[in-house]
Amino acid sequence: MASAVHQNCHRLLTLLLRPLPAPAPHPRVSFSPRPAGVRSFFPAPGCRLGTDAVALAEPELVPPEEEDDGTRFVVVTFYKFLPLEDPRAEVASHLHFLQGRDIHGRIYLNEQGINAQYSGPHKDAAAYADWVKKDHRFCDMLVQTSPALAGHAFPRLKLRYKPSLVQLEGGSLHLPLLDPSMRAMPLTPSKWKERLEARACLDVSSSEMSGRKLLLLDVRNDYEWDVGHFEGVQRPNVDCFRSTSFGLSGEVSDPLNGVDKEKTDILMYCTGGIRCDVYSTILRCWWWLCRKKGFQNLYTLEGGVSNYLKAEGPAGWVGNLFVFDGRLSLPPATFRRPAACWPSSPSEEEKERRWVGRCYACGSEVVELRHRNCANIDCNRLYMSCGWCAEELAGCCCSDCKAAPRLRPLLPGHQRYLKWHVYRDGLLTPAATDADC
Repeated sequence: MASAVHQNCHRLLTLLLRPLPAPAPHPRVSFSPRPAGVRSFFPAPGCRLGTDAVALAEPELVPPEEEDDGTRFVVVTFYKFLPLEDPRAEVASHLHFLQGRDIHGRIYLNEQGINAQYSGPHKDAAAYADWVKKDHRFCDMLVQTSPALAGHAFPRLKLRYKPSLVQLEGGSLHLPLLDPSMRAMPLTPSKWKERLEARACLDVSSSEMSGRKLLLLDVRNDYEWDVGHFEGVQRPNVDCFRSTSFGLSGEVSDPLNGVDKEKTDILMYCTGGIRCDVYSTILRCWWWLCRKKGFQNLYTLEGGVSNYLKAEGPAGWVGNLFVFDGRLSLPPATFRRPAACWPSSPSEEEKERRWVGRCYACGSEVVELRHRNCANIDCNRLYMSCGWCAEELAGCCCSDCKAAPRLRPLLPGHQRYLKWHVYRDGLLTPAATDADC
């Protein structure tokens, strides 16, 4: 056992010490004809985006009396780190239970546990979560639910064994995720809110006397931050979780560079909590393997931002929450209000909190916090765009991409492209292309 642990540690050190490739620079050129500083809401004259493109980020909700609770679609998320001796047998068992049930989503299992995000009618979605929790190993698992107002939020069901429960190069099986002492200390939403409220006092007065500081760390991607984030947190400089290098890079721009590890409380957050759990383990392993003193006070937001918005509302939060499904962006009120209590319109406070997004091309503020993929197949960047730039750049993120040889059509409204390889490999027929446009 000791030998196996030693080998895994050396493997981890090799992976962590490998230099990360520098992201390629990407031009940002404005082609917007509107005056600078004007907030974008309506599309440009003649824009092909259609009426759906000017809808608020909060779609019209179906009154509860018009929809049966059992058929109302919801999105369910949960994860749990625990040892599974035969995860492939677990996969077969889960697939057997889901036969005949209308479930779409991503459900991954391996020797370290389960990570699930799926959608379905409330009856089927709840039945699956309840079935999982009936297993004593999962009985204390946090299950989070949010509305899926346009039916399924995922195109199909992917339930399988996967070497990593999150997107991580080399998998995660070499990480000691099953050891709670190797993960950060979780904070309940109420405790997290208390820390946020005390942050200003720590920075202004108490820090001078006690020497203690609090650092807020967003362990997500840059495009997620663009949609919404906690006030005062630095924007991440990555577009994929596996490129995250807080505390490992040694770069001047790294918020953990030069931090007093003993006197700084580091509060990490992500959407649902699992990325923070994984990354806190990476941090602890890195410093332990390098024979250096690691971060002493690592904390994570239990259940992530979605759990916080449900329990505490948008206190300290600005904007919407990016989600990795067909909905893309959800306003904070989505998590707080009961499913049977849909308001007729958003409050003025909710409207004001939308003003955080900026167009990637021209930098103007945008009301609708939803992303699109660059029409250039070889770029595929996920970015926010105002109506003018979407029209002028033909759905591309910059002028260089607009001139690229392999372009997809500019899609109207909230339509999303098929998998990029379908266009890359020329698998679309003219009829299918017309349907997508």
